[in-house]
Amino acid sequence: MGLFSFIKEAGEKLFGGKDAQASTAAAPTQAELNDKAGKAIEAYIASQNLGVSDVQVHFEGPEGKVTVKGTAPTQAAKEKVTLCCGNVASVTSVDNQMSVTNPEPEAQYHDVVRGDTLSAIAKKFYGDANKYPVIFEANKPMLTHPDKIYPGQKLRIPPLAK
Repeated sequence: MGLFSFIKEAGEKLFGGKDAQASTAAAPTQAELNDKAGKAIEAYIASQNLGVSDVQVHFEGPEGKVTVKGTAPTQAAKEKVTLCCGNVASVTSVDNQMSVTNPEPEAQYHDVVRGDTLSAIAKKFYGDANKYPVIFEANKPMLTHPDKIYPGQKLRIPPLAK
């Protein structure tokens, strides 16, 4: 599947921010911060109910790199895990090393830019703007509404069923 790049400033705010800025008696080490971020991403993946198992996330803070391992029931679930990891603020790349129980063709990806709509993306990839529900469904549960996409977000574009 390879290494996927993401926009560092875009995405869910799962860790960092005020928590990272708070002064404590003993400042946490980079390893502790990485572990905390990895656990936050694991919890986020679990909250999406993708049916994946044995998920292990390793986060390298200075590089913004996530490495994820585990088992996915389908290629779609594996790809959604990539998006769960990458569409998080402070993540710049994802190395998804998960195995897939039932291999399928891989999806394409699209980086959302200002002015994009799911209809326009569907028109670009499928030649039909009315196919936007295919893209919406392929990115659920991370997407909750077809109009709620944002610049910097990466979306799965699955092959159309024949």
